[in-house]
Amino acid sequence: MKIKDSEILIVPGLGNASPFHWQSRWQNNMSTARRVEQDDWDQPRRDAWTARLVDEVEKAKKPVILVAHSVGVLTVAHAAPSLVGKVAGAFLVGASDWERPELKDKYGDHGFDPVPRVPLGFPGLMLASSNDPTCKLIKAEAWARDWGVRFGDAGEAGHFEPESGHGPWPEGLMAFAKFTQSLDPQPG
Repeated sequence: MKIKDSEILIVPGLGNASPFHWQSRWQNNMSTARRVEQDDWDQPRRDAWTARLVDEVEKAKKPVILVAHSVGVLTVAHAAPSLVGKVAGAFLVGASDWERPELKDKYGDHGFDPVPRVPLGFPGLMLASSNDPTCKLIKAEAWARDWGVRFGDAGEAGHFEPESGHGPWPEGLMAFAKFTQSLDPQPG
């Protein structure tokens, strides 16, 4: 599938993606990309975030490719049952582990735990880092296996954010382009 023949939905994580973040840069450079906006970027709630994602996918006029980062990845996993047949693929980067107890203390009953452990129902690629402070590599790999998506170990890439050197992130863009080429333009 060609990027121009799809709608790219950018699914940021906690705090949204800054203008310097690779997701924002990609959105600005892809004519068919738009962001899934959340009402509260600083207090993620599974029900609100997944409902917004499902609404945005429903508005799409072309096959949808999701580009998710951090807790945005978990948003995709929780919303997946409502997205089957509507999403051509999901590019999942730097999943954040919201099953960690300290996040319950900080964000209350956010609803992202437990993380679903069933196939997403559409193709995906999960990229994870061996030194991501928000999720252990072994856990991200287990989620990818459970979700039925391909897994890529990106080495020591931190949390895939500007602070870890991922502003423009050309390597990620090349991986994304290769991923989109493998997708069937007819979801489901």
